[in-house]
Amino acid sequence: QVQLVESGGGLVQPGGSLRLSCAASGSIFTMGAMGWYRQAPGKQRGLVAAIGSGGTHYADSVKGRFTISRDNAKNTVYLQMNNLQPEDTAVYYCNVQARPDASTSINNYWGQGTQVTVSS
Repeated sequence: QVQLVESGGGLVQPGGSLRLSCAASGSIFTMGAMGWYRQAPGKQRGLVAAIGSGGTHYADSVKGRFTISRDNAKNTVYLQMNNLQPEDTAVYYCNVQARPDASTSINNYWGQGTQVTVSS
């Protein structure tokens, strides 16, 4: 199994920055795409940013403000969030596609979520 541990959420004022981290551990044969989703109260969970062999992808609402990156040696994905706005308030979830061993197909794994609150 693959475990994901997220960190870096918190309370920040509008215009501020936060950096989220998500470290994958456990049985990892290969790692595929990694990404971040978010869910605000009363709304569906949606993709924020993803990074894989094809490059990076961002939701239109965060383009130019958020940057996703990954450290393959550490099995870690990051989300640098700049110029945060109240509408960015949500629970942010890490998502990883990985194969735990050679005989298993790629599975989808989720982190526990980290709260990001943007408020003055």
